Amino acid sequence: MSVSAYLDHNATSPLRPEAFESMVEALRAGGNPSSVHAAGRKARGFVEAARRQVAGLVGALPGEVVFTSGGTEANSLALSGAGRRRVLISAVEHDSVSRTVPDAEIIPVDGNGVVDLAVLEQVLTTTREPALVSVMSANNETGVLQPIGEVVRLARAAGALVHCDAVQAAGKVPVDIHGLGVDYLSLSAHKLGGPAGVGALIVRSGAPFETDRRGGGQESNRRAGTENVAGIAGFGVAARGASQSADFGSLRDRLEIALVQIVPKARIFGSAARRVGNTTCVSMPGVSAETQVMALDLAGVCVSAGAACSSGKVQRSAVLAAMGVAPNEATTAIRISLGWNTVPADIDRLIAAWRDLYIRVTQSDIPRAAAA
Repeated sequence: MSVSAYLDHNATSPLRPEAFESMVEALRAGGNPSSVHAAGRKARGFVEAARRQVAGLVGALPGEVVFTSGGTEANSLALSGAGRRRVLISAVEHDSVSRTVPDAEIIPVDGNGVVDLAVLEQVLTTTREPALVSVMSANNETGVLQPIGEVVRLARAAGALVHCDAVQAAGKVPVDIHGLGVDYLSLSAHKLGGPAGVGALIVRSGAPFETDRRGGGQESNRRAGTENVAGIAGFGVAARGASQSADFGSLRDRLEIALVQIVPKARIFGSAARRVGNTTCVSMPGVSAETQVMALDLAGVCVSAGAACSSGKVQRSAVLAAMGVAPNEATTAIRISLGWNTVPADIDRLIAAWRDLYIRVTQSDIPRAAAA
């Protein structure tokens, strides 16, 4: 059966038609943006137009935008470029943060996945060594929003810099780097309808930054290598479209109400916290996430089992573990994420397929989740 409901936007969002068209135009134009002739100037025009569009999405100055190969590189650049040996991260950060700094000090979260500010404040004062604090804006699995303003306040009092992974927040909630007061902000194009393979690190004017590579001086000497002109052009147009995106909260709420009515013991993880309006992380007790994902796929509905960055493997969620969710319950959790082309019929399709699966489970021996 062909896919009729794509609800895995947190993994990657389908390319917006207008972004596709801008990429085709840039590819046809050709040229190296570092060249001074007409073709080079045209290529440079695509890059600088996109820089303004991406900056506009997050309240940045165009000169603060550094184009990268994606959110992972943006996170890595921030963590290495800040020049701080001491790094503090929340317990629910994306692997591209936690694995980049394996010796980072971990700040716990509560049962809803919200960073413990009291612990952060205490840990920041245990030493006078200047630190970098890295806390994401919206969690990729649960959609839970972190109190970035409070994180910044505590960090500033301790002389720390702040990095914010805003990959899952940009285009879903208002993001303003200067309003938040963070020093570094990471973005990814394919999470908001742009192409995969391009992202950006926003470096606040005046924030320390040391590049991890040398070359031809592109991106104002902050990221060497010829720019991906077509990808950047698509990113810019997608960023412009994302800044005008509708709130999916009402669709998400209708979905969650229906799922809990079907399975009263289902749990919506992080539901008591502020969340982005497009994300639901829900359990079907007794039924493994892998079984749910496969059954929904056969019904033409695409969802995922947690993060989609582990080479296709269904693994225990580190995010849910940090939230104190029991292993046997965590293995029954799937992630449903809406996006720019989601329509009410997609929600209806998912609800019907989930209901059908639950009915089959209660009347058959479909593989159950492994016991703790």
